[in-house]
Amino acid sequence: MTTAAPGITAFGAFARAHQVDPYPFYREAREEGALLPYLLDDVPVHLVTRYTECAQVLTSPDWGHGYAEGISPFRDPGARIPGSFVRMDPPEHTRLRGLLSRSFLPRAIGELAPTAARVVEGLLDEALAAGGLDAIGGLSEPLAAAMVQGRLLGVPEADRAALRTWELAIARGTDPDDLLDPADMTARTEAAQACLGYFAELVARRRREPGDDLLSALAAGVGDGVISAPEVVGIALLLLVAGTETSVNLIGNGVLALLRDPTQQALLRERPDLVPAAVDEVLRHDAPTQFTIRVALRDTEVGGRTFRRGDGVVVLMASASRDERVFTDPDSFDVTRYAGRRPARRHLGFSLGLHFCLGAPLARLEAEASLRALLARTERLELATADLDYLPSLIHRGVRELPVAVSGRGRQAVPPLGR
Repeated sequence: MTTAAPGITAFGAFARAHQVDPYPFYREAREEGALLPYLLDDVPVHLVTRYTECAQVLTSPDWGHGYAEGISPFRDPGARIPGSFVRMDPPEHTRLRGLLSRSFLPRAIGELAPTAARVVEGLLDEALAAGGLDAIGGLSEPLAAAMVQGRLLGVPEADRAALRTWELAIARGTDPDDLLDPADMTARTEAAQACLGYFAELVARRRREPGDDLLSALAAGVGDGVISAPEVVGIALLLLVAGTETSVNLIGNGVLALLRDPTQQALLRERPDLVPAAVDEVLRHDAPTQFTIRVALRDTEVGGRTFRRGDGVVVLMASASRDERVFTDPDSFDVTRYAGRRPARRHLGFSLGLHFCLGAPLARLEAEASLRALLARTERLELATADLDYLPSLIHRGVRELPVAVSGRGRQAVPPLGR
C-alpha cells in the first residue's frame, strides 16, 4: 500500500478497508484538487479527480499508453501480449480495434438480443422456482459466459468454469502491483499462461473447424496478412477479461442499487421504458471500472499544470462521474437522470475517446435484458443479506455474491429492449 510522504496524497479510496464505499474518499480527493501527486508502484504520478480534467485526458491525442515507445512508467504485462490493444496506441491500436469494431456496432449486437433474453428467462425460471436468486452466480455470470465465452469466443460449455477462474485471477492482477499480495501476482501469471495456452489451441482448432463465432472469423484472417495467430489469441484474452468483468459487475451493481432504493425500484417497475436510462445511471453511480491509466505522449497541459512526455496519470473515472461541479446531487441514484429531453452530462463509466469501451453495446444489452426481465417477472426484490463481500480488485468494482429474495409473477411478457 502506498505510504504518504511530503507532497504526496494519501488516497483513501485505494485502501481495502474502504472498499465497500470508496466514494467519500473520491469526494475528499476532488475537494483537495483536480490533480494530486501520488506514488503508484513507487512511481510518482498524478491522480486526476474531477470531470473536466478526466475528460480532457481521455479524449486528447496528447495522452495514450506509451509502451511501444518505452516511455510508460506503469507496469502492465498485458501491453506485451500481441492483440491486447487496450494498452496500445495508434497505429497498432487502430488496426486491431478496427478488425473488431463492426462486430460490436449496436446493430450487430442487437442481433444477439434474442439469445440474451432466452438465457435470462431460463435463469429466472430456476430462481423463481427456488424462491431466491444470487444475482451474480445465478444471473450475471452465466449470462456473460453465454454471451462472451459462448457467442463471441465459441468456448465449449464444459470449459467455461475454468476460464472464469482464470479470468478472475487476471482481472485481480490488473490492479497496480503495490495494491496486490504476492499470491495475487503469482495467480495472475499462472492464469494468464493457462488462458493463452487454452486460446492458442482453440484458435488452431477454429482455423481447421470454423464456427459462427467471432473468434472463428478472426482466425480466418490468419495467414492472409490480416492478423497473426498470437494477435487473435491476445484479442481472445482481452475479450474474455474485459467483456466478462464489465457485464458481470454492471448487472450486479445495478441490481444492488435497486435493492438499496425501493423507491427507484418501484419507479422502474412502473416505467420499464426507463431501463436504458437506469443502466446509464448505474454506470455513473457505481461503475464496474473505477479508473484507468494514461501517459503523456508529448509535453502537454491539463488543469493549468504542465506534464512532460512520459509522465503518468491515474484517471479516476468513478470520481469524475460524481463530480459536484457537473452532476446535481451526485451521490443519489436516480433512474430518470439520463431520461427526457435534457439528460445529465455524459458519464465516464465506459471511458471516452480512442479507448471508449468497445464492448459497451454488449454490456448494455446484457444489463438491460437482465433488469427488464427481473422486474417484469417479480413482485418483490429484497436484499437477502447485510454482509456483502466485494471483489478484491480496485479497478473492477463488484460483489462476489448478491443473494436476493424474490417473489414471482410467473412468466410475464417482457417489454422488448429499447421500449
